[in-house]
Order: sequence, then C-alpha cells, then structure tokens
Amino acid sequence: MSKKLVIVESPNKVRSISGYLGKDFDVEASVGHIRDLAQPSELPAAQKKGPYGKFAVDVTDGFKPYYVVNPDKKKTVTQLRKALKDADELYLATDDDREGEAIAWHLLEVLKPKVPVKRMTFTEITKEAVTRALDNTRDLDTHRVDAQETRRILDRLVGYEVSPVLWRKIRAGLSAGRVQSVATRLVVERERERMAFKAAGYWGVEAQLSTDLSAGSSLRPPAGAEAAFTARLTTLDGRRVATGRDFTDAGALRPAAVKAGTVHLHEGAARAVADAITRAVPRVAEVEDKPYRRRPAAPFTTSTLQQEASRKLRMNPRETMRVAQALYENGFITYMRTDSTVLSGQAIAAARGQVAELYGPEYVAPKPRVYATKTKGAQEAHEAIRPAGDHFRTPAQVSGRLTGAQFRLYELIWRRTVASQMADATGSTATVRVDVPLRPADGGSRDAGITFNTAGLSASGTVITFRGFLAAYEEGRDAERYESETAPAVTGGSAPSDGGPGAGGSAGNAAAGRDREVRLPAMIAGQELIALEAQAAGHETTPPPRYTEASLVKALEEREIGRPSTYASIMSTISDRGYVEHRGQALVPTWLAFAVTRLLEENFSELVDYDFTASMEADLDRIAAGEEDRVKWLTHFYYGQQEPAGADAAPSGPAAAAVGGAGESQGLKALVDGLGEIDARAVNSIDIGEGITLRVGRYGPYLEDAEGKRANVPGDLAPDELTVAKARELFTRAADDGRELGTDPSTGHTIVVKDGRYGPYVTEILPEPEAPSAPEEAADTPTGSKTTAKSAAKSTARKSRKRPKPRTASLLKSMDLATVTLEQALDLLSLPRVVGQDAEGVDITAQNGRYGPYLKKGTDSRSLESEEQLFTVTLEQALELFAQPKRRRGQAAARGPLRELGTDPATGRPVVIKDGRFGPYFTDGETNVTLRRDDDPATVTPERAYELLAEKRAKGPAKKRTTSKTATRKTAGKKTTARKSAR
Repeated sequence: MSKKLVIVESPNKVRSISGYLGKDFDVEASVGHIRDLAQPSELPAAQKKGPYGKFAVDVTDGFKPYYVVNPDKKKTVTQLRKALKDADELYLATDDDREGEAIAWHLLEVLKPKVPVKRMTFTEITKEAVTRALDNTRDLDTHRVDAQETRRILDRLVGYEVSPVLWRKIRAGLSAGRVQSVATRLVVERERERMAFKAAGYWGVEAQLSTDLSAGSSLRPPAGAEAAFTARLTTLDGRRVATGRDFTDAGALRPAAVKAGTVHLHEGAARAVADAITRAVPRVAEVEDKPYRRRPAAPFTTSTLQQEASRKLRMNPRETMRVAQALYENGFITYMRTDSTVLSGQAIAAARGQVAELYGPEYVAPKPRVYATKTKGAQEAHEAIRPAGDHFRTPAQVSGRLTGAQFRLYELIWRRTVASQMADATGSTATVRVDVPLRPADGGSRDAGITFNTAGLSASGTVITFRGFLAAYEEGRDAERYESETAPAVTGGSAPSDGGPGAGGSAGNAAAGRDREVRLPAMIAGQELIALEAQAAGHETTPPPRYTEASLVKALEEREIGRPSTYASIMSTISDRGYVEHRGQALVPTWLAFAVTRLLEENFSELVDYDFTASMEADLDRIAAGEEDRVKWLTHFYYGQQEPAGADAAPSGPAAAAVGGAGESQGLKALVDGLGEIDARAVNSIDIGEGITLRVGRYGPYLEDAEGKRANVPGDLAPDELTVAKARELFTRAADDGRELGTDPSTGHTIVVKDGRYGPYVTEILPEPEAPSAPEEAADTPTGSKTTAKSAAKSTARKSRKRPKPRTASLLKSMDLATVTLEQALDLLSLPRVVGQDAEGVDITAQNGRYGPYLKKGTDSRSLESEEQLFTVTLEQALELFAQPKRRRGQAAARGPLRELGTDPATGRPVVIKDGRFGPYFTDGETNVTLRRDDDPATVTPERAYELLAEKRAKGPAKKRTTSKTATRKTAGKKTTARKSAR
C-alpha cells in the first residue's frame, strides 16, 4: 500500500493534520529551519581561508551561500530521511510565506527525494482547508526562495561588515542590523525631539451654559439636567484662540498661527474673559447638524493585530505572535503572518451569518465588505487573520478549550472579523457656536484686563443612534497630543452593548472610554442662554509622546520597513541588545542607542535611511515576484560601481543605487573600506549644554564638564530628563563621591562613601601592599636562560593578584550619599550580622542580598520586611519567622509542583510546573524544559507547555557538541549543484 510523507514545520500541527489526512499519510515535522548560513567557527579548515571565510557567502562568485545543518537538527534530518524511505510521494507543507518556502527548499536540498514532490499550502488547520490543499498542490516557488535567501545574505553582509565597527568604536558585542538599526533610530529621534522640546504656557476658558433661563443664580443645574452643556472658548473678536497644536516644539507660535492673528491668551486676560462671560448674556450664533457614519476597521493583519493586542491586552509583539502561533497550530485561527486584509468568500459568509444569528439581521452590512490591502509590498497570497473554519466558533464556544492569553486573543480576532462585516454605526453630530459680548466690570478699565469685545464659544457632540459594528468591536488608537482640545463628545444610543449575544468576554470597546458622553440640548440660532459658570485654566504644551511597541510597529509599517514576520523579532532585538528600555508601555532609548545611532548616521547614513531601507524591502518583493535577479541585485548592493567588467545592466529597483550618496552608486564594501578614522570619543559624546557633555563609556554613561569633573548618570534617568539643572545636581552629588567618613577603629582602614554604577555604597581603603622582592633564585639564572626568570615573574604576578578585596556594602534606600555617617557605614560593613543560634547550634544571620534583606540559617532563608530589620531583628523574631512556611521561591517550594497542567495529548503523561535550581520548568516526568522569559508560571497555559515539551522531544537529548568537519563539508559542499538541479 502506498504511503505519502507530509512534512510540516511545527510538531504541534502533526496530530491534527494526521487526523485529517488519514492512515495513508505519515506526517512529520522539521521543527523550523533545518539549516542556515554557517558561522565562521563551523566552516571546515579548508574553507576558513577561502572565499567563504568571512561571511559564509562567496561574494566573488554569485554570492553563493555555504549552508550547514543546524547541530540540533541532525537527529530530525535522520528521522525525516528514514520516513522518506518508506514513502511513495513527498508533500512539503511548510508555511505559505517566504520562510516556509525556503524551509521546503532546504528540505529538498538535504533529503534529495527520489519520489514525486508536491508543495502543499494552507492558511488554516481545519479539515476543509487541509483537504482543499491536498487537491490543489503546486510546485516550489523558487522566486520566493530567492527573496528569502537574498534577505538572509543581505543581513549577513550588513551585520558582519558594520558590527565590527561598533565593537571597535563603542563597545564589544554590539550588533547592527538592516531593520533593527532603523527602528532604533526612530526611537532615538523621538527622544531627541523630547530633549530639544521647550514647553509653552497658554490659557483657555471653559464655560458651563444652559438653555434653561430659569436657572437664575444657581451655579449648577440639577444633576442629570439636559439643558446644561460645556463650551470652550475658541475665538476672541473673530480671531482664533491658541491651543497646544498652535505651538512649535521650540515653545513659539507657529508661523501660520502668527499670520492668522491667533490670540495667545495669558492668565490675566483669560481670567478677565471668564469673569466677563459669567456676567454676559450668551446667544446661539449657529447650530450645525451633520449625519454621522463610521465604518468598521478591516480584519487583522500581523501588524494591526500586534498593535491592538498591545493596546487592549497589554501583550508585547513577541507574546502576541507566540500566542497566535499556538492558536493557528491548534486550528483556531488562520495563518498569523500576513499583510493582507482580504477575507475568503467562505469567511465573509461565515461572518455575515454569525452577525445575523447573534446580533440580528439589521446589524449585517447591506452587502459584503471587501477590504483592499494598503501595503504596497503585500506579495503573499494570504487571508487576513480570522477565526478558522467555514463556520466561526464564538468565544463562548471555545472558552472551555482556551484559557488566559489564548482566549483573550481569540476573542479579539473573532470580534474584529465579525465586526468587519457589520453595518456602519450611524447618528448625528451637532456643533453649536455661541457669541458672548464682553464688558468690563463696573468701574474697571479695559486696560486692566479685557481687550476684546466678543468671545466665541463652541461645543460639539455626536449622538450614535445605531451602534452597528460598535456592538461587537471598536478599534483602539494610540494617544495623541492635544486630542482632548478637538475631539467631539460622543454619546451612545440604546443598541446592544459590546458584550452582545455570544460574545463571551469584554475585549472590545477599549477606546470608547476616551470620549465624553455628552448630549447637546436642542437649540436654534438667536436663542439666549445663561452662563452658569466660566473657569480659566492654564495649560502647557507637551513633548511628542514616546513610541510604544504598538506605535513603533505602526510607524515601521507606514514607512514600509520590515514585513509581518519581522516586527516581533525587531521589538525583541532592540530590547535584548540594550538599545531601549521599557517604562510602562513606552520605549525609552538608552545612551548606548544614541551612540550607535550617531555612528551609523555619520558613517552609514544610507543604511539607517528610512526610504532606502523601505526600497530594499520593495526590491526583495520584486525578487519574490520574479521581477529582479538576486545575484545582480546583491552584486550592485555590495560592490556598487565596482561591478565586474561586462556585467549585465544594473537592477532597476528603488534600492538599485546601492549604498552611497546621490549619484554615487557606492557599494557597501567600498563604504566600509573607505571609512577612514572615526573619532570614537566624538561618537560617544552627547552635548547637554553649558559645557556639560554626556559620554557613553565602557561601564556606562557619565557626565563630564569643561574642567574635567565627572559624575555618574543613574540608570533610571531617561535621556530627556537629563537637563542642565539635573546635570548640575549630579555633579553636586558627585562631589560627595569618595568622601571620607572616618577610620574603622577595629582595622585602622579609612572608610569612604562612593557613587557607583549601581548606586551609592561604602567601602574601605586598604593600604598598598609592599612590592615583593625578586626571588633569590633568579640571581643564579644563567645568562641567556629565561625559563626560570619567567616562572619567577609569573609567580610574583599571581601573588600580587591575590591581594585582599576591600569590604563594600550598598547604602540602604533610606540613606543618602551626602549624609551617611561613619557609624551607619560600619553597621553596613558589619553585615552579615549573626543574630544568634537555633536549638541545634546553627547560626542565624541577617544579610542584605540582591533581592532585599533576609535571614539565613544553613540552606534555609526567610525574607525581612525592611532593610532596617537587618540591625534590629532579634533571635526570638528570627526563630518565629523560620517556624512559618516559606512564602517565596526557594528550596521548600520545590518539593511539590507549582501547578498541575493536565495530560499531554501527545504522550498521555501528566504535565506539571516545578521550581528548579535555574527557575520554573515544565516536566512530564521524562522531558524537562525551562519556561521562557515571557512565561508566567501562574498564567501560562497547558498548550504552551505541550508545545515546548514537543519541541524538546523533537530535538532529542542534549549532547556535547562535537563538530565533524567531514559531515559539515558534505552537507554544505553540494549546495550549488543541488540548487541548479532544483531549478
């Protein structure tokens, strides 16, 4: 009986797809890529000095790559070869994108099948989708493979050429990347704007008006009265009153505002206007009613899913993609890496049917909505991200199978997809303009404050009479500067709420809370009103908001930099490399990022140019479409005009100008070779002002003034917070650095307080050891014999290195560098303090550790509530603490599982979370795998555990790395020949 082998990427797909295909199919997993470009250390000795030695790419012969099978995939390859021996057909069912196409090609190159090969693709793991894919196979798309290989080689060239420059001029271990460096530059430029920002003050007036003239002297109408509304001062004598949007970031009115005669109100005039409004008779000048209509947002792409999950679920892009991957592999959603907003006919029918079923036929859009993909480079034939299947499961229907983050993300996707086929939200927007005649107070003078005759106030509000798609979902948005000054008030109608039938949750209308729910009373032009009160309020302009991960992904997408599969890794990379830190959801660039960005801007300007980077993405899309030749493109990028004589015409894509200024067509190689001398000190310096410079040193940032004085910069101080005044404060603090507190009476050593990289601390100054005399044996060493002399010198050096280390102790949080005393310092240096002994004679000590103060008895420990208890806790109190169960992670907690997750469907064994020496880990009794950094033991889902255990089992037991040069050469050496035969 014939047997067909199907190879997918993830082991989590194997069971589901096997069930759909039946017993005639054997489904195996490659567990991602099986091979990659070799690292220099993985090259055979003969190749290290050859053309592959620098990049594992032969840049002199068509940019041929040198691939090696990943060490942890050799067992997988063996298993796949064994499975292939019994197969009559091979189906390559890797993901339907460039990476998936490349994985399929690598499988062909390594397995070298002698049976018919078919490419099988699907964007959802359901029986219908897998069956359709089986009936609609295709050939391998070599153009996509070309595009992926070009991107991989491009990243290798840029990284290996530019990163060493960063190592030499800034710090070892840094990296430069084609997209990560551009993303870092965006964050740094935003912080530069914040650093240069100067706040401007301005005043405004708000008045509470009422159509009920009988309100008389009442300051406020009765609660809930619909006659009152709030209006904002917008004009004075027909001239617009300045708001925050009218000011530049330098604190001055914009030229257009000055030209238009915009009024910049100050406190005195604002208070006078407010006072005059309360004594005047406002009159309605104009009432305008407009119909309101709002369309739903398009279904999710990768980018918009990451943005919404960040806004509404507080999930970072990496976590979003991890959870989405699990949902896809378990058949809940369609493929999650896509830049398409298109829905299939089946999906549109499913969404419209579900809307009618759950919300009513009036909520269904009059005709199916078709959303055009906005991304120019969208080449992948994918759908938008949506619930899987020809009939969607509601959140309520999957609530028993999904928990935590998986459920919340599925609900978000379901709501967005369903809402995309719902009717518009409709209503009306009313805008009223009110004129108020201004008169000075009795006996007052116009020169004393009021200089205007008429104040214009306005108010607006939107009344939603039919919620339409808002019954299911409302798109979130990032906060903008001064949005409250222009945003209309909104009030909803009586349509069903966001938690409509079958919704099963509440992850929908997160943005609605920003809108004030106000309904304007009915008014007509000429109608008199009464001013209940008017208040003047001062405001300041605000700096540009920092990027969040959501807004940075949006900025990259708008500039067409990167692609759906790269956004999550970009966010992770710039964080892991130490270029950005998180302050809440905001991304704050480090001073290291400033130095790296400056070096790249001044020496590799094209590589961090937004348009140039986007044009490279467009060229990769052209290669994927078969419109560009990869070798010609890479040759022109790397060599520029130094192409070999007789080469064909240069490529025609937007980035074909290679690297260099306008008209230069200079390649990357020539740019690096011609760099010249880079002033490392200048690159690592940022001017703060008034002769103060911040320098990025090997051990962190520090300040230096014109006199050479230095001061450390606290790690939690954001760049825009480092003003000249703050710098002076840090210099004052640094003056106390090294302050002598006195002499330790027990040792005679001087005690000093210092300000270190991780905060202030006290230490002792040890006397310099006497210089050791040369050993007498050295004098007997014969002339010309150096062995004994060298040995003696090494012995002396070893002895000098063994000099004792001074005692040090960090200051407590309640202590200050300028006021700490000798007595306090000696108390700190006396730690750990012996509190006493238990009944068995074991010492109990009080110690200050990395995670705070604690008591220690043998291998057991207990936390203390405050640092002061280090010196005050008694033996009785300590014994009482040890008599209580341990309340934090440690040896006692590891005796039993932290959580029981259920039975692994793949093995049938129970899976639990345990606490080990290196942190919490999943185990089924045979296979152990450590929780990833983003996994919380309290909330991580069983599916996540099953996924990681399956990956660990697929890799096999860990072995010591033993590089076999023969095997490596055999795997990689046939790359060129195999590539030709595949095409």
